[in-house]
Amino acid sequence: MDKRIYLCLAHMSGKEQGFIKEAFDTNWVVPLGPNVNAFEDELKHFVGQDKEVVALSAGTAAIHLGLIQLGVGAGDEVICQSFTFCASANPVAYQGAKPVFIDSEEDTWNMDPVLLEEAIKDRIAKTGKKPKAILPVHLYGMPARIDEICAIAAKYEIPVLEDAAEALGSEFKGQKCGTFGTFGVLSFNGNKMITTSGGGALIVPDESTKKQTMFYATQAREPFPHYQHEKIGYNYRMSNICAGIGRGQMTVLDEHIAHHRHVHALYENAFEGVDGITLKSNPDDRFNANYWLSTILIDPVKTGTTYDEVRCKLDEQGIETRPLWKPMHLQPVYATNPCYVNGVSERLFNMGLCIPAGPWVTDEDVVYIVEQIKGCCKK
Repeated sequence: MDKRIYLCLAHMSGKEQGFIKEAFDTNWVVPLGPNVNAFEDELKHFVGQDKEVVALSAGTAAIHLGLIQLGVGAGDEVICQSFTFCASANPVAYQGAKPVFIDSEEDTWNMDPVLLEEAIKDRIAKTGKKPKAILPVHLYGMPARIDEICAIAAKYEIPVLEDAAEALGSEFKGQKCGTFGTFGVLSFNGNKMITTSGGGALIVPDESTKKQTMFYATQAREPFPHYQHEKIGYNYRMSNICAGIGRGQMTVLDEHIAHHRHVHALYENAFEGVDGITLKSNPDDRFNANYWLSTILIDPVKTGTTYDEVRCKLDEQGIETRPLWKPMHLQPVYATNPCYVNGVSERLFNMGLCIPAGPWVTDEDVVYIVEQIKGCCKK
């Protein structure tokens, strides 16, 4: 195949340029303006649950501002999912706090509620205080067992900061991911469900929290004619230009989600009955993943090959794949952090690949990708 098939390339609606041109024509090229306001309103309408949304420079910035508003500071502990990208945990360290890592369960590959409660009890016993927050992730767009996580959080009166960076449009029991916790996080990085080139958003509970988030995101400037600062602030607001891209992207968001689910359904059908290749799918009808990336596990015993051999061979055939996230508790930077593990995420990391699912992936591409993967199997 001449062309290269990428995991999830950005796909423009064609309307982005109009919003960007409007921003230039009206000289709104700063981190505020009509596009920012409109993008936030559109996101608010999309996620529902009477939430408010603040557009920011990155999903990482959104996590950081959520932690700040939950009072996370030096010496605190925050319970984090181990099986995720580092941006889920790094903002905890920004605050001088310590991430405490929780392994995954098999159903969704996300934070294990049983280990979560064990960890809370153990941290209280060992430190004399509760963790300050719980930070679950909806990995690859698969909703976590968020009802159980939130029930445990409520039992111990610990707030939930929900990382839905990969899960825009995913639902649990019909409710959008990112709206279950006190705060929710979205990402619009270049390879996400929609993009603003770079960017993210914090889903917040009400208008007053939205104003407070905007205050912290604009250098915590107090309402004086001169520059007055009584708290530490950050330069985290989304620009009106990037928000213009976001507005154009919102016009194709439903289409993108439908396409990712369509591609996943094609994979599901194609891999049915293939011994040793397992595609990750919704555990039951409570879960409705956006399938941001489709993911497979490759059993080396049954297939006679490893995930890395498959990755290298697919790369030679013009197909981009990616290993599953290396768990945070195995990362050198977090080697000394407390962790509560059951072996699930480590096993997944040693067996799994993300395969192309984005809006540029065609039905013919899926046939080719599956053929190449099956061709790697030696048994």
